[in-house]
Amino acid sequence: MPQMTFVEQDGTEHKVDAPVGLSVLEIAHKHGIDLEGACEGSLACATCHVIVDPTWAPKLAAPTDDEEDMLDLAFGLEKTSRLGCQIVMTDALDGLVVRLPSKA
Repeated sequence: MPQMTFVEQDGTEHKVDAPVGLSVLEIAHKHGIDLEGACEGSLACATCHVIVDPTWAPKLAAPTDDEEDMLDLAFGLEKTSRLGCQIVMTDALDGLVVRLPSKA
């Protein structure tokens, strides 16, 4: 099974199993990672904002216009920011690393 790593704001890393077909948001919830997802993955908010490690960003599909619009509302936006609900785990993403943005 693929794995991925969530990096908290303080640098704490959580390497977790990441079942193929689940979104980064769903994987976070499955493992008790503090990633909100207020709209439950319906692409109606930006509360599942994550920052993809720069080495992994080019391996992801480009964000849709709808995702880009929601990202404009995210706090702490960075060049590799994405919505966790829009990144779906595949075998090719085994090892993916995402950082949780600052909340303030």
